[in-house]
Amino acid sequence: MKRFLCAFAFLGLLAAAPAQAQRLGYIDTEFIMSKMPEYAQAQVELDKISATWQKEIEFQKKDLDKMYRNYQNEEVVLTEPMKKKRQDEIQKKEQELKAYQTKQFGYEGQLFKKRAELNKPVQDKVYEAVEKMVKAKKLDIVLDKASDLTMIYTNPTYDYTEYVLEELGLASPDRN
Repeated sequence: MKRFLCAFAFLGLLAAAPAQAQRLGYIDTEFIMSKMPEYAQAQVELDKISATWQKEIEFQKKDLDKMYRNYQNEEVVLTEPMKKKRQDEIQKKEQELKAYQTKQFGYEGQLFKKRAELNKPVQDKVYEAVEKMVKAKKLDIVLDKASDLTMIYTNPTYDYTEYVLEELGLASPDRN
């Protein structure tokens, strides 16, 4: 009972302590980065790389289709061991194609790594601008509207996106 009273008294003291209000704001990093020429340049480079790999995949798919059509056309004259060999070759080619697709476009594939590499300097620049803005506006917490965080309603008063754009030298009058 004595412990209960001590714990209750301690909790009462904690609750009675004045709560310190935290200043909160949010930004839209998607919008900010869309205004940055470096980001647009990185996207163009990523699109070129992606298109090159996609062409290679299309070429491999056509090659695979050709192998399959040839097999179907010759299937009636092939012996069982020859059929098995051709089927194995087709299956191997399919696996190689899937492996190549995963290597280039899969999670943590080459495109993922290249995107991270090209976007890192842009993200660092945005982060530095956010840090400066946070200090200038004396904010405690800044949320990102573009992230997975669901923001059902946001009061535009707490939108600090323009301040970050100003910090980056990219202020825009066309913000909605």
